Amino acid sequence: MKFLDEADIEVWAGNGGNGCKSFRREKFIPRGGPDGGDGGRGGHVIARADEGLHTLMDVQYRHHFRAGRGEHGRGKQQYGAAGEEVLILLPVGTLVRDAVTGGLLADLTRHGQQAIVARGGRGGRGNMHFVTSTHQAPEESEPGGAGEHRRCRLELKLLADVGLIGLPNAGKSTLLAAISKARPKIADYPFTTTVPNLGVVRLGTERTFTVADIPGLIAGAHLGAGLGIQFLRHIERTRVLLHLIDAADPSQPDPLAAYRAVRDELGAFDSALLNRAELVVLTKQDLPEAAEAVHACAAAFRAEGREVFPISAATHGGLSPLLEAVWKHLS
Repeated sequence: MKFLDEADIEVWAGNGGNGCKSFRREKFIPRGGPDGGDGGRGGHVIARADEGLHTLMDVQYRHHFRAGRGEHGRGKQQYGAAGEEVLILLPVGTLVRDAVTGGLLADLTRHGQQAIVARGGRGGRGNMHFVTSTHQAPEESEPGGAGEHRRCRLELKLLADVGLIGLPNAGKSTLLAAISKARPKIADYPFTTTVPNLGVVRLGTERTFTVADIPGLIAGAHLGAGLGIQFLRHIERTRVLLHLIDAADPSQPDPLAAYRAVRDELGAFDSALLNRAELVVLTKQDLPEAAEAVHACAAAFRAEGREVFPISAATHGGLSPLLEAVWKHLS
């Protein structure tokens, strides 16, 4: 299934039904009086989070959502029925914004959570409500109110505890596959990951956390280089970042400079990400050239005040200390 994390929709809530102007006319009751009922409320448009969805594909081809109109009131004090509501199912982690004002309408962070994004119009009052001691036969009734109409911008932010960041080919997808049941695409060329991937890590029977693999960043990503920073929204909710470094990458002779380049891109997107808990992970330690460079590289990062974890996702070497450290930060 194609991954889609942004979409635009247009919603119309239902108009309220009109109030009724009616008078009771019944044999042997000469002064029955007004008995016009109220119109029904217009249907709401409701957004609801569904954990079974993982992308906004379902709303890509259906841009318009229209709720039902409330029924008009009737005589004999009969109220009109409320209009039919429209339910829009969205993935957990979706933000719904007003496309015109940018205001946040809903932040759906848990399964089953729902919010009204367009309210139906109120039903108009029937003439039975306008009776007074001096006005016994009112001809007044109210029209139904108009339902809300707005354009909405949907943004999906994956809900993950841990985010994997780093340059292309740093080993993010390989690590995700090694510590979870996720099966991202893995290959020996840059940008094999073109969409975020999500996996669940289990430490024993009671300790679990989720990990998001973010497509590789390069210098100038905030200006559109590479895949840009379009997917960084998916780590805005994370609590811990794992910054993966390939210490033996011949194209990056200075791992510390590569690390700082990625940090610069994070800061350009959201400066708050620079204060997130972060662990440096030196990958591919099963390769001789990486194992030779690990001591000098680790010393350089520790001098920067960073926790460093050499690992090999291929052999699972070093994964246990890394995952325990992540759990400690999450706890």
